[in-house]
Amino acid sequence: MKKSYKFLLAFSGILLLGAIIGFGITRETAKANIFEDFFKNFILPLTGEKPGAPTTEPPKESPTPLYKPAIDYERAVVEAVKKTSPAVVSITISKNVSIIENCPSSPFLDLPPEFRDLFGDQFPQFFVPCEKGTRFEEVGGGSGFIISSDGLILTNKHVVADRTASYTVFTNDGKKYSAKVLARDPAQDLAIIKIEAHGLKVVELGDSDTLEIGQTAIAIGNALGEFRNTVSVGVISGLSRNIVASGGGDFSERLQGVIQTDAAINQGNSGGPLLNLRGQVVGINTAIASGAQSIGFAIPVNLAKRDIQSVRATGEIQAPFLGVRYFIVTPEIAKQQKLPVEYGALVRGSDEGPAVEPNSPAALFGLQAEDIILEVSGEKIDKDRTLIEAISKFGVGDKVELKINRGGKEITLRVTLGKRPNP
Repeated sequence: MKKSYKFLLAFSGILLLGAIIGFGITRETAKANIFEDFFKNFILPLTGEKPGAPTTEPPKESPTPLYKPAIDYERAVVEAVKKTSPAVVSITISKNVSIIENCPSSPFLDLPPEFRDLFGDQFPQFFVPCEKGTRFEEVGGGSGFIISSDGLILTNKHVVADRTASYTVFTNDGKKYSAKVLARDPAQDLAIIKIEAHGLKVVELGDSDTLEIGQTAIAIGNALGEFRNTVSVGVISGLSRNIVASGGGDFSERLQGVIQTDAAINQGNSGGPLLNLRGQVVGINTAIASGAQSIGFAIPVNLAKRDIQSVRATGEIQAPFLGVRYFIVTPEIAKQQKLPVEYGALVRGSDEGPAVEPNSPAALFGLQAEDIILEVSGEKIDKDRTLIEAISKFGVGDKVELKINRGGKEITLRVTLGKRPNP
């Protein structure tokens, strides 16, 4: 009894002391301090535990974080497509085509009548194809994208190469416009067409010089000439590729410095945009590798910017012209050919023509076959920066300085670029 009585007295004294000390403190703070001190100093000693001893309850695990990179990536793709799709168009190609029928024919019909009368109607008859007039019909299709709100559209030259055809543009909202070809680039597979419209959505042009292998690429276009605004996603799988592209008819063109991508590019995608994750156009889809899986090519958009500026300023595409045929020197080629340098553009003729075009700026200013062009106005020429890419940065009439290796010696030529003749 005495122990219990002493315990109660001690307990009552503690409460009274706590109330006195806590006078003037806010109600919330007082409660917290009184019970915390009471628990640590009096209750825990009775249980045999020490202040700060760990509890038996296991620590709570933080929830698994969301996989933000995947969510951000998908959102970026969706937003890029939403941003650009309204400015992507389908282009259809229509023309008068011959109506071919099977017409009766027989070599015996050319015989004189007296001989034919001898045999009556027993002559064998054959059928051969013959033309029975023409009809206007759709013969192909491609893609393009709007670069000005008043109806300028960038596409591939091979999409609008037929000068006898008519071209129709279908915008993303289903509207139909007749299109006029304003200009075809004489040096690249690019063309600019025009429709009569105003207030159109336009694309945002990016910087193709900043592309890196492995970054995301998004292609949009009129796949197979049937499925408008088809989207495919891949990566930039190569840069500065040199290819020979061929299209319908006799169209064939050597393309240098193009972008390689594994984003699916199908027939009908030609002329459509290749985007980055910001929804900016970094390339113009132009070709696929036949017999391969997911290898497509796009022209860097920076090469098209000059065309756009030229058309706005002059109404035509004025491409700078040097007038040489060449191939890029690599260490392997230098070793095989016993060349004095391992980079540059070796001026050499081919089945397509001489090394230096007669009456060209190259001829007028002294370039010769077997010269190796090392630099253009301080920019090194190699597999990552071709001669045509370096020249394309300049305009018609601009003066450039060429550093050349001729027979093992370096010389400098100053050349005024000319205007490339239209094909």
